[in-house]
Amino acid sequence: MKETKDGTRSGRYSKAASNDSYPIILNIDDFKGDFSYDALFGKLVNELLPSYLEDETEASELSWANDAMPSGHLRTHSESGKFSQGISSPLFPEVDALLSMFKNSCLQLVDLRKQVDEKLYDLKKEVATQDSKHRKTLAELEKGIGGLFDSFARLDSRISSVGQTAAKIGDHLQSADAQRETASQTIDLIKYLMEFNSSPGDLMELSPLFSDDSRVAEAASIAQKLRLFAEQDPGTQGMAVSSVVGNTSASRGLDVAVANLQDYCNELENKLLTRFDAASQKRDLPSMAECAKILSQFNRGTSVMQHYVGLRPMFDLEVMNADANVVLGDPDSQPNPINVGVGLSSLFNEITDTVRKEAVTITAVFPFPNDVMSILVQRVLEDRVTKLLEKLLMKPSLANPPTMEQGGLALYLRMLAVAYEKTHDLSRDLRSVGCGDLDVEGLIESLFLPHKDTYLEYEQASLKQLYKAKMEELGIESQLSSESRGTIGRSKGASIASTQHQISVSVVTDFVRWNEEAISRSTLFSSQTATIAATVRAVFTCLLDQVCQYIKEGLERARDSLGEAAAMRERFVLGTSVGRRVAAVTSSVTT
Repeated sequence: MKETKDGTRSGRYSKAASNDSYPIILNIDDFKGDFSYDALFGKLVNELLPSYLEDETEASELSWANDAMPSGHLRTHSESGKFSQGISSPLFPEVDALLSMFKNSCLQLVDLRKQVDEKLYDLKKEVATQDSKHRKTLAELEKGIGGLFDSFARLDSRISSVGQTAAKIGDHLQSADAQRETASQTIDLIKYLMEFNSSPGDLMELSPLFSDDSRVAEAASIAQKLRLFAEQDPGTQGMAVSSVVGNTSASRGLDVAVANLQDYCNELENKLLTRFDAASQKRDLPSMAECAKILSQFNRGTSVMQHYVGLRPMFDLEVMNADANVVLGDPDSQPNPINVGVGLSSLFNEITDTVRKEAVTITAVFPFPNDVMSILVQRVLEDRVTKLLEKLLMKPSLANPPTMEQGGLALYLRMLAVAYEKTHDLSRDLRSVGCGDLDVEGLIESLFLPHKDTYLEYEQASLKQLYKAKMEELGIESQLSSESRGTIGRSKGASIASTQHQISVSVVTDFVRWNEEAISRSTLFSSQTATIAATVRAVFTCLLDQVCQYIKEGLERARDSLGEAAAMRERFVLGTSVGRRVAAVTSSVTT
């Protein structure tokens, strides 16, 4: 850009003229998207303002250069005149160009607004038209959906009706199929029944089903059904068979069939038991389970259950005979209740372990293991425990009780208490293993019932026997003490005799100890409060009677001893007085 002599620039007016010749045109696209007014304004004026800013910068630099010279002197008059001529020109010559541009822009903006308003009007009109069409379409759709819902409701109703009809048809078909199956089975049963009703004892002409070992389970089931069918009403069933099959021989009744079926069932049951025993010896649990399952159709398998339990080694006669030796020890020696308790605990623990092992096998083999466990535990209590108690608790005679050297009645009572307590411990252990529906407590109480019924009589007789033995012991001790002192004088001997008959607290302590032991047994054997109270009262009465009798006899002995001592003292005093008189007479005669 070239500067003239008066300090103005010719490029400014040429650019303004070019802007008037070529006006700025605004487009609608300039206002779309992320619109920015600053960006639009900068786009319009950036072509004019940069040249102005550049000229302004150059003018400032020139002004400072003229105001201060390098030598420090001020400007001359001619230089100041030239500067003032430069200032008289316009400071912002682009104003006209900007005004023209802004006016042109306003006009174009008005045109653009009109165009936008026309487009908005067209769009609103089009939207209203489309909205009307849309509303009309929605109304038609709602009407169609309502009709569709009605159709679905009718369809659902028809489907429900068809489903109910199908269910009824299915029930009828199922019932008909069951009736058909029952009729088919009945025909087969009648055919098999006629085979068993042919002739007594003739089992050779039976169907292959009853001789095929691979179909034993099916044969057993059919045989049981036939036996129940035949045993209901032989005469009526015979006539029914005659009317269905036309066999006139059936009108005689089904007695022959019942007999033949019983023989066949017995034969089949024995065959299965033999097979079960063979599998048991081999410890073939699957085969045992198969046989037990088939045999369960015969009286719920009671025969195989009892057969299995009866063959257990724990019920061998040698084993049960050895139980008494384990518990009692040496048969020639007197049993000790403490040792017997230890032996019973050891034996009953062994029995519990054996039953626990058998429970594992029973659970794996039998379809009803609880029933087998009931039979097993019942057999244990009724055989092993009962036989052991018979040898252990031999009830003595009250008329001729055993002597104290033989243990007396107290030994029997102590053995009874130990056996009762340990047997109840066994019942608790067996219940923990499993005993089905068996009332183990009731069974044990029945084992001890003969002993419990007469317990109180034996307890009272034992206390009396102990008291009598204690009195005899004290009498013997007193007699031995008197004999050892036989050379002592009468007066001195009388005092010693009176000393031997004094009442001793230790003896009464023995009475109390016996009573405590008896009361502990009473509470053990009595389960009801009223029974315990009556038993304890009877036992405590024995204690009172013993203490009363002992004190009474002791007082009587003391009284007799005091009388004897007084009499001896009187005789001694009298003898001394006579001696003195004789001595006095003798001395007087001598003088």
